[in-house]
Amino acid sequence: MGRYARRILQAAALVVALFLALALAGRVARPLSTLMLWRYATGQPVKREWTSLERMSPFLMRAVIASEDAQFCRHDGVDWQAVGDVLEQSDEDGPSRGASTIPMQVARNLFLWQGRSYVRKGLEIPIAMTLSALWPKRRMLEVYLNIAEWGPGGIFGAQAAARAYFGTPAAALDPREAALLASALPNPLRRNPGRPSALHLRLAQRLAGKAASPGLPLDCLAR
Repeated sequence: MGRYARRILQAAALVVALFLALALAGRVARPLSTLMLWRYATGQPVKREWTSLERMSPFLMRAVIASEDAQFCRHDGVDWQAVGDVLEQSDEDGPSRGASTIPMQVARNLFLWQGRSYVRKGLEIPIAMTLSALWPKRRMLEVYLNIAEWGPGGIFGAQAAARAYFGTPAAALDPREAALLASALPNPLRRNPGRPSALHLRLAQRLAGKAASPGLPLDCLAR
């Protein structure tokens, strides 16, 4: 093996070791997303108040899972059926829609970049599966609800979003408010839960029905 090959392998091993160390730390730490770090580095505001899952409305948990990852309790970090469907419909620029599970979104937000790319998706999948192997489901959801971007001006996490849009803590969100927040997640810079458009309202009403369904798998969140 040549000198350059050894250096490449050493660098790769260092990257993997660093990732595993950060992933293990994420079981107990309060991580920042790459977008939060970028905003801090460029002097832009970040509004985030870390909140435990126990202090969040169960209506919000149900609405977010129903909206973002209905099979959250049933997969290993990746919904392979959804990924296959998206790849079949993608073009040369990459997938046009996400099919990203909550673990995949956590992987992207903590370790990767935004945008359409096969390269990013290829990295996102093993990172999501590793995080899912290392973290309990409750911890995965807790991290997601604390790092998700929820609006312009640096609003991140459920607590900051609940206070910004409804003047209430995340624990007090009712089903309607929870559905409005969850349905804003796919486009948080354009959808305002506090002043929803007609389309946003329709999406939230539909989501509220899905979130209330007794068939939504949530057993993995039981303590």
